[in-house]
Amino acid sequence: MSTVILTGLPVPGSPLTDGLRSLGFDVRPAAGPEETAAVLAGVPADQRVAVVDSAFVGHVHALRLALTDPRFDACAVTGAFAVQPAARAALDKAAVLPVEGDGPYADRLAAAVEAAGTTVQHPELGTLVATVPTTDAERAAADAAVAAVDDEAVRLRTAVKSRDGFFTTFFISPYSRYIARWCARRGLTPNQVTTASLITALIAAGCAATGERGGYIAAGVLLLVSFVLDCTDGQLARYSLQYSTMGAWLDATFDRAKEYSFYAGLALGAARNGDDVWALALGAMILMTCRHVVDFAFNEANHDATANTSPTAALSDKLDSVGWTVWVRRMIILPIGERWAMIAVLTAATTPRIVFYALLIGCAFGALYTTAGRVLRSLTRRARRTDRAARALADLADSGPVAELAGRVVGRMAPGAGIAAAVIGSVALLWTAWAYAFGARQVIVAAAFYAVLAGAAVARPLKGALDWLVPPVFRAAEYTTVLILAAKADVPGALPAAFGLVAAVAYHHYDTVYRIRGGSGAPPRWLVWTIGGHDGRVLLTAVLAAVLATRAADFPVALTALAVFVALVVLVESIRFWVSSGAPAVHDEGEPA
Repeated sequence: MSTVILTGLPVPGSPLTDGLRSLGFDVRPAAGPEETAAVLAGVPADQRVAVVDSAFVGHVHALRLALTDPRFDACAVTGAFAVQPAARAALDKAAVLPVEGDGPYADRLAAAVEAAGTTVQHPELGTLVATVPTTDAERAAADAAVAAVDDEAVRLRTAVKSRDGFFTTFFISPYSRYIARWCARRGLTPNQVTTASLITALIAAGCAATGERGGYIAAGVLLLVSFVLDCTDGQLARYSLQYSTMGAWLDATFDRAKEYSFYAGLALGAARNGDDVWALALGAMILMTCRHVVDFAFNEANHDATANTSPTAALSDKLDSVGWTVWVRRMIILPIGERWAMIAVLTAATTPRIVFYALLIGCAFGALYTTAGRVLRSLTRRARRTDRAARALADLADSGPVAELAGRVVGRMAPGAGIAAAVIGSVALLWTAWAYAFGARQVIVAAAFYAVLAGAAVARPLKGALDWLVPPVFRAAEYTTVLILAAKADVPGALPAAFGLVAAVAYHHYDTVYRIRGGSGAPPRWLVWTIGGHDGRVLLTAVLAAVLATRAADFPVALTALAVFVALVVLVESIRFWVSSGAPAVHDEGEPA
């Protein structure tokens, strides 16, 4: 049970106490600051505790935002201030000291806590009301302002993400928010809805794997249902403020698990009809993952960069001022809503091969569009990137022991190699893998050359204008090398095994991204070294191909074993981290109130 201390003399007829109790608080009165400190001393230190002025007038949802959001250690609106156990010591200290200044006691406490070094979150209320009137006239005006705004309508609107794609905004969110409210009123959690979305997508993949027209139609319908649930879980989290570390982990990983499982289902269904599209499925997964890494790396590189302006950015802002261009630009990059809708419709109406052709063409265009724009921004701005950004890019690079050793030696001779070394090594590797026969020793030499240049690329801080491209270049090199070698093996099961291996490694890379975005840093070095880093895995795959050149039928077994090993190590550590370590939740905000 959370506790709220209601300070000051009670106001006759005020609904405040009932509103606080509806939010799950045990309400305790306190006449003044001295009594507040005494009541606070009796509240267990492991509980959330809030201080609210008894004269507070406002919407219940304004109190909900200030007092119940689990993401922030301390949060306040006018007349209401709450802390979680992590900030309790700061509140205790402020409560026993004379708090100077005018205004509500809760506001003065919040200011004292913030002045002492604890960050206090102030949620954006928009049209919601939160005030402490001092006269009857002010109270009447505040009551009228509360009555003029529908608290529940605001709560529903703010459950929707502030920036979303055209399909999601106009075809999903208008009704999915009501599904979210229905779930909240029945005690369902976002994690349960997320799990239901995953299960629905897996059933859809199973239907696609039948290879029958009825199965394809069912798969398309179920994929759309899964996407509706995928939107609902986030809206439910924002509607009811049910954020959690487990929810962050599920939300960060299940989207990719659903989409890539569906790719596998389509490939299995096509195989039942004699059409081998595993290379296309793997190509789609590679393209999608590399595109996401481009997004993540660019954002991390420029998260706290200074002088962050360019003519390209100015043009983008100008285009955003014209309403219809915003939606066109969001649609052409094929975000998840448009992408899943396209996959669902084409699955129901066409064949898996056509689905993958459309997916590859659409995603390639979107990737080229966004990457070209970001390259132009990087080249036309004079930004100084921080050590934190350089560290994030180095962590995203996923360098293993071979690259690190090479970086210590070669990096001294090639300072600032950055993106040039990454591109040269990757191009040489991919050309060799493509040009020579399966198992050729030249591929091992190229893989070793790649590992050396990979080390040189990250030997110095990645602060160059285009150094944010280093991680996606490495992802493309590793994943595509696996695809090429599996295709050249030309034996049953090689491409499905390669699909599994890339999926396991991609999970590791997504996990790294979301840890960094949550402010928790990259996975531990022992994990990266255990699974070899991108350089070690490339070298090992090339060696396996050479060793098994005369027994190519065993190559799928080797890839499968490697995939299982990587998946087990990464999943165990990932689950331990997200469930047990108190990692921060990572969620997108809804619309401003």
